[in-house]
Amino acid sequence: MLKIWRTKLGYLGQETWRGLRRGGWMNWAAISTVTVLLFLFGISLQTSWQVSGLLNQLGSQLEVSVYLEPGLSGQVMRPTVLQFPEVASVEVIEKDEAWKSLLQDLGQTDIEGATEGLGQNPLVDELKVNARSAAQVPQLAQKLARVRGVDGVEYLDEALKNLIEINRGFSRLSIVVIGLLTLTAIAVITTTIRLIVISRHQEIEVMQLVGATKMWIYLPFILQGVTFGIIGAAISWGFLSGIRQFIYRLLTDQPNFLKVVSDGLRLSNSQLILLPLILLGFGSLVGLVGSLFAVRRFALR
Repeated sequence: MLKIWRTKLGYLGQETWRGLRRGGWMNWAAISTVTVLLFLFGISLQTSWQVSGLLNQLGSQLEVSVYLEPGLSGQVMRPTVLQFPEVASVEVIEKDEAWKSLLQDLGQTDIEGATEGLGQNPLVDELKVNARSAAQVPQLAQKLARVRGVDGVEYLDEALKNLIEINRGFSRLSIVVIGLLTLTAIAVITTTIRLIVISRHQEIEVMQLVGATKMWIYLPFILQGVTFGIIGAAISWGFLSGIRQFIYRLLTDQPNFLKVVSDGLRLSNSQLILLPLILLGFGSLVGLVGSLFAVRRFALR
């Protein structure tokens, strides 16, 4: 039984390789089309993951400033705020500390004189609240605004909303482009496989006369289409890896803010493993569909 399967697999391998050799430059047309498709698909998927990571990274950097009512201590309110599940950390900025920092920024050296001139410190205690993720910031700000003793809440909502909208717009555009390229890749593979089948029609007729089943006749052609997808996935993965490493190295040597961006753009270990598998699966599927369309008309005769 094992010997029979080895013989069958050997036959499929030889016939697939013969078909690829006969395809000539049409093979490269199909492979290059699939490569472009998978490269753009990989860019879209990778960018979606990276933007999500960046949003989560910025979620721990974007602070929600909570201003308390006059006379209320930040140390007293801190345990209440920490009870919210969206809160990662809380820093208390007491009004005396904030007042000294403000006067120093304004160039005032006589802090006591400035305070006496106003009668008292006009500021209130402030809480710097970090959310666990960027997506939770707006909801967290609304909750904090309803807490008793909170006078006002501020956060960088516009920057967050703009980043989310850009990601949504890019995703929608990617879906349209990838859809069109998928149809193009399937059409090119279908044409390529069909031409190979036509060029071997005499061999196919002989095989039919000696009793070969349609599955064994046309299975090598189907495997050729799958091979196009696998090669395209490998090439596109190489391009994606090279570009990603170049961007990482470029951002690593930049100021602290860009280092934070670089950390947010890094893919997790599971994503690094999942991305090539997705590309391989998608490429194989496109090749399979294109080759099935090519042999379907001949197989149904």
